Parts: sequence; C-alpha cells; structure tokens
Amino acid sequence: MTGSPHQFPPPGAPPPEELAAPGAPPPGAPPPGAPPPGAPPLGAAVGQAPPHAPHAPYAPPPSYAAPPLGMLGAAHKPGAIPLRPLTLGSMYDGAFRIIRFNPKATVGAAVLVTAVAMILPIAVSAVLAFTVGSGVNSSGEIDEDASTAEALAVLGSLGSLLIGTYAAQIGIIFVTGMVAHVTHAAAVGRRLTLAEAWAATHGKRWRLIGQAVLVGVTSLVAIGLLVGVVVLVAVVTGDALLTVLLALAVAAGGIPLLVWLWIKLVFLATPALMLEPIGVFASFGRNWRLSVGQFWRILGIGLLTLLIVGVAGSILSTPFAFGSQIGAALVPEYFFLILTVGQAIGLVLQNAFVAPFTAAVTSLQYLDQRMRKEAYDVELMREAGLIPR
Repeated sequence: MTGSPHQFPPPGAPPPEELAAPGAPPPGAPPPGAPPPGAPPLGAAVGQAPPHAPHAPYAPPPSYAAPPLGMLGAAHKPGAIPLRPLTLGSMYDGAFRIIRFNPKATVGAAVLVTAVAMILPIAVSAVLAFTVGSGVNSSGEIDEDASTAEALAVLGSLGSLLIGTYAAQIGIIFVTGMVAHVTHAAAVGRRLTLAEAWAATHGKRWRLIGQAVLVGVTSLVAIGLLVGVVVLVAVVTGDALLTVLLALAVAAGGIPLLVWLWIKLVFLATPALMLEPIGVFASFGRNWRLSVGQFWRILGIGLLTLLIVGVAGSILSTPFAFGSQIGAALVPEYFFLILTVGQAIGLVLQNAFVAPFTAAVTSLQYLDQRMRKEAYDVELMREAGLIPR
C-alpha cells in the first residue's frame, strides 16, 4: 500500500527518489496526455460505464477478528484498575473504587462483624450496670469499698470489652479474606455481593485463622525472647548502663529484622492464600517469591497505607472515645456501660474504613507483583474476556 503518505515503504525497498530519473514523472503517475485515472476512455459514449471499473476497497476475510478496543498502546481497564503494573495512584484510586462499587462486601462486612462482636460487652455491661452496679465512685475511680459483687462487675465489664475487641479482630480477618476475592473480581469488571464474597472464602476460612494465629504467636514469642534477653542481663549483671545499652542495641537490630520478615513473609500472604490453591506455609513462601527485588516498593506503600489508615481511624474513633469517657465520668453509676457503648461505636466506624481500605490496597499490591513478575495481567485479560482464552 504505497499510496498513503503516512506509511513507510516495505523493508528493502529503495526510496522513491532513487526510482525516478531526473525530470521524469514520479512512479505511478500517468504519462503526459493520458486521461486521469478513472476517466472513461477516449471515444466512449456519454453515460456509458467504463469497461473496467475501479477495484472495490479491501475488505478483511470473514474469519478476521479485529483486536479489542485499546489493544494497541493503551492499558485495559475493564474494572477498578488498569490491567498493567500499577502505580501508587492507581492502587489508591482502585481501592476507593472497590469500596465505592462494592460497599456491602467491604464496608458492610466490616461493620457487620464489628457490631456483632461488640454486642457481647454492651449486653454484659448493661446487665451488670442495672443489677449490681458499676463499682465506680463519683470521681470516676474504682471504689475501694466496693462489694465483691461490684468488683466482679468491674472485672466482667472490662473482660467482656476485651473479648469483644478480640472477636472483632477475628471477624476482620475474615473480612480481609473476603476483600481479596472482591478485589480480584473488581479487577476484571465483576462485582461480588456480600454473600458471594463470603462463599468465595469457603474451604480457606480455617486456614485464614491458622495463618493469623501463627503470625501472632510467632511475633509474640520473638518479642518475648528479645525482652527476656534484656531482663536476664539486667537481673544477672545489675548494671543499669549495660542494660540500657543492650536494650537500645536489641531495638536497633530487632525492629528492622521484624519489619523485614513482615514484608518478606507475611504482608502478601493473605491474598496469596485466598486467591491461589495453596496452604498456610506455602503462602509464606509465595510472599517471599513475590517480594524478591521489590522489598522497598512494598514496604513504602505498606507504611504509607498504615499512616493513612492510622490517621483516618483516629479521626473517626477519637471523638467517641473522648465523649464516652466524659459521659461515664458524669454518670458514674453507668460508667462501664457508657464507656463500652462509646468504644463500640468508635471501633465500628474505625473498622468500617480501615479494614476494607487496608485489605484492598494489600490485595492490589499482590496483583501488581504478579503482573510484574508473572504477566498475570494477560490472565486477567482472558478472565475479563478481552482476549481469547
């Protein structure tokens, strides 16, 4: 197709200027005196069709299929994110899109599990407040002359609040697994309902709990060993200066080590566990392989996300925490009931934003690493129907 001025000649063809002699017409031009292309030959009657009509424009064969729109040079975006390695802005924009277009499976799930978990401490505090009493005097302090029943009421209220808080965190673990499936579906343009997201975690729920328990216990043991070394040196030597120096050395070496292990083994393990047919220990190995050569990128995005959700969570929960403390001090006979209700409302609002956003960003980082290392964007395009399987 040499007629278009915007197309290059075929490979190996000489330039047009080398094909024409000096003063000769350009290649393909009619000789002098010849009729223009498409004109009827000399002597043809007026209105008579030429013997040879111009060729019809080229049409592709019936089996030809045009490439999908945007296939050349543009990133596909069938859902919340473009199917290519993601930037920080794409991740945060995608996380907000996922929450916006899947509110029931993200915010709704977090609110539901937190509210259900906090029913227990509210109920226990209410029963104890209306039957036994709070055991708190007018100054807002635990009464030293409180009866045994009132002392048990204090322990019951505080214990139920602690249990409810931990139960809420267990529920958030399930929400994290659900959001991983919601994120994967949103990447290919599908929207999961709350029931569909919960059903997607079938077969992996106990593994999800086991993964969280294993990480938590291992972290506590590691921190306990580091603290134990410092305490042992303090008891054996009795040297305050040596103890302080050792504590600083342990902190300077232990904290970076724990952060490094967090990124290399734990950070992407939950999305890997939920979206791949692997077990708990294999998810840690999968995290290790995906983070090779990407440590600082993953760490930077993870720390920035923690900073954002920490500030936002404090803004949402702090007013209710302060308000409940003021209200409890003003009405000491219902001290723990008011305190528990305020804490519950603050925790519900905090988890409503923190849990879905953090889980969505982490899941997007997992997809990003797979697209960077394993060309997973091609698989997502097939799943979205952009390219044939």
